[in-house]
Amino acid sequence: MSDLFELHAEVREDLGKGASRRLRRLADQVPAIIYGGDKDPQPLTLVRKDLEKALENEAFYSHVLTINVGKEKQKAILKDLQRHPARESVMHADFLRVNENKPIKVNVPIHFVNEAKSYGVKTQGGIVQHQETDIEVQCLPSKIPEYIEVDMLKVEIGQIIHLSDVTLPEGVASVALALGEDHDLAIASIIAPKGGSDAEEEEAEAAAPEADAEEEGDSED
Repeated sequence: MSDLFELHAEVREDLGKGASRRLRRLADQVPAIIYGGDKDPQPLTLVRKDLEKALENEAFYSHVLTINVGKEKQKAILKDLQRHPARESVMHADFLRVNENKPIKVNVPIHFVNEAKSYGVKTQGGIVQHQETDIEVQCLPSKIPEYIEVDMLKVEIGQIIHLSDVTLPEGVASVALALGEDHDLAIASIIAPKGGSDAEEEEAEAAAPEADAEEEGDSED
């Protein structure tokens, strides 16, 4: 995966909650930290508009980033993002340094395709439910996929897609499945609408004439 994202950062000398509030309010910057690897954690500041623009791209959340701190370029992934509970503005960002030769764990978003065309929806009138929106994988930084595709075309009502049903790219492994079969999480399913499945409705219609006949018999008595 080629480098798509590059952020410019400055070393943050003024630390503490008060300093972070002033930074966000007066300088329109975002406090951040980069850690991991064989280096000490390093507090940073990022330009808010540059970070928020990058966050508009889904790939930013699982991509290997280049953080420019002065003349030094550091490879990292976004590990955590704190937002304001009401305004949703970014409050703080955590970046984890990566080594291109060492596998890392990262959450990759799922792209569900053919949902409207799936057998369970188009033919059976079902409703798609998503149990997961991303999958935690382990791989080399260069192997991190931008997203993982799950095809819903042949899925029927009552059928559940599990982790083990998802085809991952070569060199990419599921963290949960590595723990054993009992960690085979449900990813998505198609359920019957609230009114019941077509089969249930047909059974109800078939039973209706019998009930009417019984009622007529009772009235004659």
